[in-house]
Amino acid sequence: MKLLVFSDLHLDSPFAWAPSPLARKRRHALRDTLSRIVDLAEEEQVEAILCAGDLYEHEHFTPDTVAFVQDLFNRAGRPVYLAPGNHDWLGPASLYRQAQWGGNVHVFSSDRLEPVELADGVRLWGAAHRAPANTDGFLDGFRVVGEATHLALFHGSENSAFQFEADAGKKPHAPFNASDIPTAGLAHAFVGHFHTPKLERWHTYPGNPDPLTFGESGDRGAVIVSIDGDGVVSRQVRRVASTAVHDLELVLSGIDHAEQIRAEAAELLSGLTGVVRLTVWGEVEPQVDVHRTVLDGLGDHLDGLVVRFGTITVAYDLAELRTEQSIRGQFIRDVQDAADLDDDMKRRVIITGLRALDGRRDLEVL
Repeated sequence: MKLLVFSDLHLDSPFAWAPSPLARKRRHALRDTLSRIVDLAEEEQVEAILCAGDLYEHEHFTPDTVAFVQDLFNRAGRPVYLAPGNHDWLGPASLYRQAQWGGNVHVFSSDRLEPVELADGVRLWGAAHRAPANTDGFLDGFRVVGEATHLALFHGSENSAFQFEADAGKKPHAPFNASDIPTAGLAHAFVGHFHTPKLERWHTYPGNPDPLTFGESGDRGAVIVSIDGDGVVSRQVRRVASTAVHDLELVLSGIDHAEQIRAEAAELLSGLTGVVRLTVWGEVEPQVDVHRTVLDGLGDHLDGLVVRFGTITVAYDLAELRTEQSIRGQFIRDVQDAADLDDDMKRRVIITGLRALDGRRDLEVL
């Protein structure tokens, strides 16, 4: 048997980090990705499509999204099984309640695992989050019933991986241990919630198929799952994202003027498509004009360019300048000896002051 599994698409995500035009592009890209998932299911001739939650964001979805998802899944040409998560929880006003589903779409509605027959000898157990938080573990006290290859589909937090995800701001929902899966009699569990893909012995986290922010790593996409006659599960990750998201650094070193910054940035961005976050940091010579407009216009060939400045230092030799018997030397000594300023604030005050003393107008310290 062959299945397609995905999760955590987050349709209608606000993309708060992006300017409004870019956020709209990213939301349309998520729709394109869902269409590619359904197309992939047809190409691979899978028997069913499984979504392990967070298909959309409950607080942001629109009637247009209801119509889009309804139309896409009703035309999928195969069964579609949906297990609502904490962001797309099953409530009276949810997308799942508003859509007019065809007979091929099944939304799990209980907060306890319930079975459907995928095929002769293959049974899928699914459950739903019915609130945005405080959902108990679906595997707590659960045991399968009947002779079959038993699979599970739900949205939850595997405990051994939680600390890593917690550091990224994730909260636990429907927690479980990997060992709970075979103990329950399940051959495998397909799980959503963690955005970092994990293909483990007893469970699969597909991860979000289209990046939602920068810095996301791992081989993410839709997972094509094959189950042989003995219930052995094999998996292949297939890329479905409609656009690329890149996270790059521009390290300033040996820079003598602002046009060198633009040239290095242009070289980094050359040939890329999609969305790029460019982090600029490093040390420049005192005469270099570094300001937030220095890279304007370089990302016109991209869907979006997000520039952020890290710590940029100016190559003043403060130890030598401090010894000067001048206004400049006295200024540095006074600031460095100030007890009520931390080191970063001292640096900012000194560099701003030195630029002012040099007659510079670009006084912003990044």
